[in-house]
Amino acid sequence: MVRGEANRAGTNRGGTKRDHRSRARAAPELGAVASTVQRLAVLLAAGVTPGAAWQYLDRDRSAVVAAVADAGDGMPIARSIAAAAAEAGGAERSAWNGLAAAWSVASEAGAPLAPTLREFAASLRSLADAQRDIAVALSAPVATAKLVSMLPAVGVLFGLVLGFDTIGVLFGTAPGLVCLAAGLALMLAALAWNRQLIARARPTDLTPGMRLELMAIAVSGGSALERAVASVDRAVRECGLAESSGGTEAVAGVLALSRRAGVPAAELLRSEAEEERRSARADAATRASVLAVRLMLPLGLCILPAFMLLGVAPLLIAVITSTASGL
Repeated sequence: MVRGEANRAGTNRGGTKRDHRSRARAAPELGAVASTVQRLAVLLAAGVTPGAAWQYLDRDRSAVVAAVADAGDGMPIARSIAAAAAEAGGAERSAWNGLAAAWSVASEAGAPLAPTLREFAASLRSLADAQRDIAVALSAPVATAKLVSMLPAVGVLFGLVLGFDTIGVLFGTAPGLVCLAAGLALMLAALAWNRQLIARARPTDLTPGMRLELMAIAVSGGSALERAVASVDRAVRECGLAESSGGTEAVAGVLALSRRAGVPAAELLRSEAEEERRSARADAATRASVLAVRLMLPLGLCILPAFMLLGVAPLLIAVITSTASGL
């Protein structure tokens, strides 16, 4: 319960803005955690004890590494990882919580830690590749949304270049103030609409297939399936992965297939986890393609009318005013 409470508190403190920023940095964060996990696997394979292995890692690379290394033997390593991860960003927090759950499951199931960590590092690298592909797919529509939002400002500057006092018209006349208020309202609506569309296009699960990976670790230690399921459920719950991992039905389906076919479940579980990651990558690419089309809605309904109100209308008012005053 201590681990779950610490992670939920870290999540609540982070807020939505930090989650959006962390998603943009998901690939490098996951890659950095994967490198740390790989180093741990090499140290453990060489005969270094789990507690001492964290002492040899570079503390400057990660605050989580420093916190776990400083925790010493007074707290279980899995709990130390989860507690330290509470202050990390969304993607990094998910990766460290996944490591805490994997460490907990492997320790309880008696699975060798070095091979377990190697598999987990490979899983994190696959997730990092998927997040990088997602970021690339989203970059074009996001950049387009930012670019077209500048159109009203371009219209105002264009009027000034032509020699008309569009700023004075907007702030110094009744029709200009009406255009200014309506244009700004449309711009704010467009920005909120764009932000909502982009947020919906981003993946909400940063670690797809995690429960399947944890189950593969549990059964590779030779535990009975019922005990393995209970161990994974407990680790997922206590490490704060319940909302982001999912996969309960997928695990049940793979275990049922393993029983019917009479084959080991570990490889089936890892294969299904990789399939979930590929599916998540394909879904993200599809959402990015749809996003490019949906962004045309705020462009046509908000930004272009705002351009007319803030850029074209003041120019016309200035032309009419100057013409009338010259008569």
